[in-house]
Amino acid sequence: MTTQIGCIIGSLARDSINRRLTGKLAELAPPGLALTEISIRDLPLYCYDLDADVPPAVRLFKSEVSASDGLLLVTPEYNRSVPGPLKNALDWGSRPWGDNSWHGKKAAIIGTGLGSAGTAVAQAHLRGILGYLGMTVMGAPETCVPWRDGILSDPATRDYLTAFLDALNRHVSPPVTVGRR
Repeated sequence: MTTQIGCIIGSLARDSINRRLTGKLAELAPPGLALTEISIRDLPLYCYDLDADVPPAVRLFKSEVSASDGLLLVTPEYNRSVPGPLKNALDWGSRPWGDNSWHGKKAAIIGTGLGSAGTAVAQAHLRGILGYLGMTVMGAPETCVPWRDGILSDPATRDYLTAFLDALNRHVSPPVTVGRR
């Protein structure tokens, strides 16, 4: 059985470094773990006026979130916090009231940024939001990748990302129990 991980990339840019990081993670995923992007590009800005007639792009987004066994949020850091499009997606996923697509989901956070701390501050903010939404967020390893050219081909980075994916797989997959005789 394959564990389906929905990846939500906080950047809308087609060639963002976080999108490239997500591509590398998909390449490194162990057998039985599939990473698939859940796009946030077409989501309108959240406004409760739309709750009565949820737009088709939002319905598709929420169904993809619900169909995922777990979620991977790949966030850039904009102005020391999460980017607006990612926050907008989180808001839509929790609406309309009583239809929270996030509740009970297991998730992990990762990101890469140009500073030496990667996306540590954005990830800390995101962790608080996800907890409030009822998600169980993987605590370790916290993975903030400082971006530089060639980072994704570096053997040490590859090993670190592989360990992150193994931890994500354990976090999301139910434990295997062996019955007594």
